[in-house]
Amino acid sequence: MHTQNPLLSFATLATAWRPWAAAWALTSLGALSACAGHPAKASPPPPLTNPASPGSSAASWTERLQHLLPADVLLLGEQHDAPGHQRLQREAVVWLAGRGQLAALVMEMAERGHSTRGLPRDASEAQAQAALQWDDAAWPWKAYGPVVMAAVGAGVPVLGGNLPRARMRAAMTNTAWDQHLPAPELAQQQQAVRDGHCGLLPASQIAPMTRIQIARDASMAQTAQEALRSGQTVLLVAGGGHVLRHLGVPTHWPATLVSKVVIAQVEHASAAIKSGAEADAVVLTPPLPPRDACTELREQWRPAPPGQKV
Repeated sequence: MHTQNPLLSFATLATAWRPWAAAWALTSLGALSACAGHPAKASPPPPLTNPASPGSSAASWTERLQHLLPADVLLLGEQHDAPGHQRLQREAVVWLAGRGQLAALVMEMAERGHSTRGLPRDASEAQAQAALQWDDAAWPWKAYGPVVMAAVGAGVPVLGGNLPRARMRAAMTNTAWDQHLPAPELAQQQQAVRDGHCGLLPASQIAPMTRIQIARDASMAQTAQEALRSGQTVLLVAGGGHVLRHLGVPTHWPATLVSKVVIAQVEHASAAIKSGAEADAVVLTPPLPPRDACTELREQWRPAPPGQKV
């Protein structure tokens, strides 16, 4: 369905941000290189290749997880349309919960304020979706349901971390968010917003949409921090752009909080990220079929012909 003047509509802008977070993550990771002003880090282990490919050993992924612990929060960044990334998340939930180390699962895919707390371990998928107020149109349950239900079945609370839609308009106009990041990093976020929307956003919308990105990171950070438990780890699942250490969720935490960042990266993607200032580890998963996300977005936002119902 086409919409009239979609670029000027708050509702359209806010809604479009979610499905196209995958494009944001894909197009921006290559540009988000390590920034000046961040301390040098020891070289991390080499990327783990294709842990989600058929026939591969699950031990390689769990060994990498063990290498990253202990941590107060473990952040797993994904490309939203990569099924291998959701499999990694489920395996991480099962492994951490099985060791009694999983304090909570925080997900970008549900709004802050909704959780599965109070649900029994044998709760149905419908009960879990209702508790989280899950938006299947934006985040297909087929992809994320197994991740959620692995936690529910282990008796671990699943917490929505994303900024509630009702608070987006306020975030867009809150200029205080412009001061959160240093100028170079703020410029990177703004460029990522441009690239992630394929250059279709008018200039006047770049700053408001960047504020939403930062406000979402703050919402997830607060949710994870509230779920901390001594001796355990909070697992936070979000798009790759949200978990970057120098730009995303970790910028909203105190220095005393110990976090580790893992980016799941589709092999042979046009943009790649390397371990360093942005992340502690990169996990490579099998390539996906070619997709022209920008053409899809242009079609979605194309004004309807005169006289056509919208």
